[in-house]
Amino acid sequence: MTVYTEKWNELADIKDELAWRDWFPATSGNLSIKVSNDPLTFFVTASGKDKRKRTDEDFLLVDGIGIPAEKTHLKPSAETLLHVEVYNRTNAGCSLHVHTVDNNVISDLYFNQGEIVFQNQELIKAFGLWEEDAIFTIPIIYNHAHIPTLARAFAEHIKGDAGAVLIHNHGITVWGRNSLEAKKYLEACEFLFSYELKKRLYTQTL
Repeated sequence: MTVYTEKWNELADIKDELAWRDWFPATSGNLSIKVSNDPLTFFVTASGKDKRKRTDEDFLLVDGIGIPAEKTHLKPSAETLLHVEVYNRTNAGCSLHVHTVDNNVISDLYFNQGEIVFQNQELIKAFGLWEEDAIFTIPIIYNHAHIPTLARAFAEHIKGDAGAVLIHNHGITVWGRNSLEAKKYLEACEFLFSYELKKRLYTQTL
């Protein structure tokens, strides 16, 4: 099996799992996985596809600036530039962006603070934070309609090879050194968002 095929299947498996979780409403969301470093190339989801289905046209190969690296009629996802920033600034191997009700509500509730902070939660160990009373912070940025502007705002919060950024009412983007780490980050973030919303609801009903 070639690296090309291996990476395609790896990303397709992630897409299938996230689709099973119903994290791609109305064709939203986009995923990518690095294929090569020199030159930089990565697979990214094709625009406008139903991600609940698995086809031979789910992804296309793009270069380090997000342009198709091979002849294709497919169009890269609208947010490909966010993935470009991740791969050009870090050693990340996978980047995932999904829209869920929970992450959108959280981004709206905490937008004025510019971030949401989690502490005393066992699951923040997923982010490599093992010390007692550790704090995990996810920045929340403005949802610029102009994607290059959004990508620049997003890039300001890329601090390492793994991380997460919420976009106001526009989902979350996470990245990791490999697909397992990126998916782990995403699952942990969505757990924390769900917990926070349920806690707020419970507190208000007491």
